[in-house]
Amino acid sequence: MSEDNELSYSAAIQEASTSISRFPLIPVKGIPLMSLIAINFDAISAFCPDSSDLLIATYPKAGTTWTQEIVDLLLHNGDAVACRRAPTLLRSPFLEIWSPPRIPSGLELLNKMAPPRIIKTHLPIQLVPTGFWENKCKTIYVARNAKDNMVSYYHFDRMNLTQPEPGPWEGYIHKFMRGELSWGSWYDHVKGYWEEREKRNILYIFYEDMKENPRREVERIMRYLDLSLSDDVIGRIVELTSFKAMKENPMANYTFIPKNVFDQSISDFMRKGEVGDWKNHFTLEQSAEFDEDYEKQMKQVNIPFRTEI
Repeated sequence: MSEDNELSYSAAIQEASTSISRFPLIPVKGIPLMSLIAINFDAISAFCPDSSDLLIATYPKAGTTWTQEIVDLLLHNGDAVACRRAPTLLRSPFLEIWSPPRIPSGLELLNKMAPPRIIKTHLPIQLVPTGFWENKCKTIYVARNAKDNMVSYYHFDRMNLTQPEPGPWEGYIHKFMRGELSWGSWYDHVKGYWEEREKRNILYIFYEDMKENPRREVERIMRYLDLSLSDDVIGRIVELTSFKAMKENPMANYTFIPKNVFDQSISDFMRKGEVGDWKNHFTLEQSAEFDEDYEKQMKQVNIPFRTEI
C-alpha cells in the first residue's frame, strides 16, 4: 500500500464520515449483520481467494488486530518499519466490511492487492466464502472467553458509531446471550470453528494463552505458517505486539479513523487488553445468570476457555 493510497483512503473516510450512522442489523442466513454488509453479501460470498491467502477469523474484539500484527511481523521477519507502511485495515483488509460510497470496501481493497494476502473476517464459519476451503487456505481462529469478549465488545459498540446502539450494560448481557449483536452468537461462532478445526486445518488459538505466554503462541503461529525465524526476531515480535506497544502504534490503534466514526473519547479502540476485566463489570447476580446460560449453550463441547490466568 503506497503512502498516496493510504492518504486517499483516510481522506475518503473523512469525507464520507459525515454521512455515517449506526447501521441496523439485517439477518443473513440467520446471522445478524450490519445492513450494508447484508445488502452486499452475495458479492462477499462470491469472493474467491488465492490458495496462498491467509484468513484470520475471530468473533469481534477477541484479539483480531493483535493477531494481524503478529502475522504481518512474522511475514516481514520482525521488520517494524515495514509493518508501519499503512494502518492495519489496509495491510490486512476486512473481507466483509462494506462502507458508504467513496470508502473502499474490503473486497475493493483485496482486489487491488496481489496474493498472498492477510484477510480478516468476523463471519461465522458457515458464512465464510467456500473458496477459502476449496483452495485450502490457512486459517487462524482466535477465541476469547465469553465474559471478557462481551465486555470488550460492549465498549467497542459504545465508541463505534456504525454499530447498533448497545444500550445499558445490563441489557447488553442479554443481547449477547441471545446472539442479537453484529455477527451473531458468540457461542455458535466459537463452536463452529472449533468443530471444523481439524477438517479444515484451522489453527485455533486462545486469547488467554496469548496473554499468558505470548512467545509460545507467536512460535505456534510461525510454525503454522511454515516459517523459521531466529530467537531474536521472535523476541522482537513479542515486544512489538505487546498491548502497550500496539496501543502507542498509530498504524495499529485505529486513531486515524475520524471521531464521528470511532469516538475514542468514549472508549479507546485498544482499551485494556486484559484477562479478567469482566470482574469489574458483572454483578454477582449477573455472573451467576450468565454462567447458568453458558453451561446450557456450551454443554455439547469442551472448549478449554479460561476466565482468568
